[in-house]
Amino acid sequence: MSAGEDKAASKRERAIAQRRAQILEAALECFLENGYHQTGVRDIAKKAGVSLGNLYNHFPGKHDVLAEIAALERLELAPFLKILNRSTSAPKVLDKFLAAYAKYLADPDTVILTLEISGEAIRKPDIAAMFMDNREQLVAALTAVLERGIAEGDLRRLPDPRETAQLIIEVAEGCAYRCVLSNVSMRKAMKGLRDFVSSAVLAF
Repeated sequence: MSAGEDKAASKRERAIAQRRAQILEAALECFLENGYHQTGVRDIAKKAGVSLGNLYNHFPGKHDVLAEIAALERLELAPFLKILNRSTSAPKVLDKFLAAYAKYLADPDTVILTLEISGEAIRKPDIAAMFMDNREQLVAALTAVLERGIAEGDLRRLPDPRETAQLIIEVAEGCAYRCVLSNVSMRKAMKGLRDFVSSAVLAF
């Protein structure tokens, strides 16, 4: 392949990536505004400013758009995995993780999209697999923090650190949903979340 052909191919790839991103952004807006099942492929195409045929060139259907969004969720988890992989004391890592993760979860758009994806995951195994794979990475990293804290004597011995990690994440999610649905102060909710987790895992 000549230099000119290589440059043209690279330009086409960038254009394709930009168009896919444009369609995904439009789909996100539609799902947030109207819900997944109330959104049609034509709605996404219209919002993206592309023809229906052009959209189908990138995604076979609406389900494939949602699958791509679910896969991209992994990128959003990267900052939290980075926090959990820090080598500072387990209680400090846990506190920083809870603050950052709860703030992320409490964004209304995050709540809506999470509910849309998890609702569809119940019906579609491929969406469920991606959803659970993302969750597994978070649970595994948090479990490692708890096990390290136990070994170092900073955290109490837990019957099942992995189950505790699962519960901490679920409580954080529930806390964030309550903030959005009930208009509860994030500051107040975070204090309750930290107090709850501290009493559950800290060594006294």
